[in-house]
Amino acid sequence: MKVRKDFLPFSRPSIGKSEINKVTSCLKSGWITTGGLCREFEEKFCQLTGSQQAISLNSATAGMHITLSALNIGEGDEIITPSMTFASTINMIALRGATPVFVDIDYGTLNMNADLIEEKISRRTKAIIPVHFAGAPADMDKINELARKYKLTVIEDAAHAVGTYYKGIHAGGFGHPAIFSFHPIKNITTGEGGMITLNDAGLEKKLRLLRFHGIERDAWKRYGKGGNPSYDIAEPGYKYNMPDVLAALGLAQMERWQEFNLQRTRLAGIYSEELNGLSGIDLPEVPEYDHVHAWHLFVIKVLAVNRDQFMNRLSDYNIGYGLHFPATHTLKYVREKYSQTIGPLPQTERAAQKIISLPLFPDMREQEVNYVCKAIKEIIKNG
Repeated sequence: MKVRKDFLPFSRPSIGKSEINKVTSCLKSGWITTGGLCREFEEKFCQLTGSQQAISLNSATAGMHITLSALNIGEGDEIITPSMTFASTINMIALRGATPVFVDIDYGTLNMNADLIEEKISRRTKAIIPVHFAGAPADMDKINELARKYKLTVIEDAAHAVGTYYKGIHAGGFGHPAIFSFHPIKNITTGEGGMITLNDAGLEKKLRLLRFHGIERDAWKRYGKGGNPSYDIAEPGYKYNMPDVLAALGLAQMERWQEFNLQRTRLAGIYSEELNGLSGIDLPEVPEYDHVHAWHLFVIKVLAVNRDQFMNRLSDYNIGYGLHFPATHTLKYVREKYSQTIGPLPQTERAAQKIISLPLFPDMREQEVNYVCKAIKEIIKNG
């Protein structure tokens, strides 16, 4: 097999004329910080998810931070979440002084096993943070039922979930807070950025104060036409607002998310067809319940060879890859700080040393997927 000359990246955002024109228009307007485009972006997200409110931010991590803060989660509280997630979630729990309580995953989908949540609930439990892993929804019926039974808050980690539906409901459309990411590898991007969706006007007010220094009026209201530049602060907040120039990119991407996801789904189907039955890897599985998968990631598990060796061989073929994620309970800080509360996580650990994310992005061509599949077959055969 002939090795391609140019590098095939793991991911690449799809930026076209509409995105460039929208951002250029914002730059030319003279208003590039938080303003009308952010509001429009928030409204579009409410329409997508069915939520009543949406709050734009400069990252999903910021969204998790202020959500935990607004819910007064802190010292002595426990938060149920999978270990198979990005470290930022655990960082935010730790920085609030709370304790993550890990629930094992389903090996096939890498989603949190909702049947194992109840045994982890204690009198200290305040919230459950399910992850819609790789674009496949967590089992929200079971999770919401437990939340109602034990009077817990649900905070959806929807970083992978633009275009993800669970039984006809878009992620973030269940009423409780959900947090989306617009990092460049995500299904839509703003360069960097995030969004909180929710159905709670009181909580929304707290979140907007925490988002921007505790000031009730953002720059648009203070420096726009007829604005009042004075302000007061009832309690301190952070600097987590999204600029309009990023919202401009997001608005253009929102017009194309269905196009993007159809292409992701098509490419994921080619991967599955080409690699089906190949001894030495496990393909991603999908949930049995009714859902729409956003195919943010295509994660295989490498069984036949050492994963580091497999990654090195992919590099030899000029193929990029990702690792989503190192299990957070194995990271040094988490392992040392929470050693007394980390229980057995057999399926998480079974998967964690084997997973690798293959290239998948909207502008990727079918022949590039075929190239990756041929390379994988050669690596598995020859080592």
